[in-house]
Amino acid sequence: MEAKLSFRYDREADILHIDKRPPYAGQESEELGDDVIARLDPTSGEIENLEVLFFSTRLLLQPRRRQRNNG
Repeated sequence: MEAKLSFRYDREADILHIDKRPPYAGQESEELGDDVIARLDPTSGEIENLEVLFFSTRLLLQPRRRQRNNG
């Protein structure tokens, strides 16, 4: 069975947390680029959590899609 993801936004730090499991002290960290940090299982190297830094800024920089009125 696949692990369920949980999403949590820390407004004060402007970080979106995407978790397969609760974070813990022994996790290793790796910067993936574009201000995304992976938290890894220290034994298997599997990604357990992601942190997306400056999340609200990313949303503001995305071009808005225009909805077409087909009516």
